[in-house]
Amino acid sequence: MTEGTRVASVEEVPVASTHLFRVRDADGEVDEAMLTKLSDGVVAYLNRCMHFRHIRIDKGDGAPMRDGELVCQNHAAMFEADSGVCTYGPCEGAVLDEIGIAERDGDVYLVDDAYEYVGDGPVDATGDASTSESNVEW
Repeated sequence: MTEGTRVASVEEVPVASTHLFRVRDADGEVDEAMLTKLSDGVVAYLNRCMHFRHIRIDKGDGAPMRDGELVCQNHAAMFEADSGVCTYGPCEGAVLDEIGIAERDGDVYLVDDAYEYVGDGPVDATGDASTSESNVEW
């Protein structure tokens, strides 16, 4: 692991939501990741529901949380914030893709050698890939 790149201050990471940022993988693909604050630190995951991986958990304004779990608004899947394990929904038992981070001197650093920090906020949407209407009753 490297020293890392600063992503945000710990204070910027919400307790009951997420802080969105962008990463680039070894293939040059840019993706979204999200930070969330736990009682004992901060954790980061790729911003993808494990039911349909093109669905974003954080739609750009922070992911909803309920009883310490991240909630996918599309299919009501719930993921434990501390482990990423899906406890309810169509992907029950699946685990969010965690990204390596470290906290130092009040800041959060991306230290995962598989990713490079690109910037804050969402990837610019070029279509409707972040939503799904498969949960809509006709």
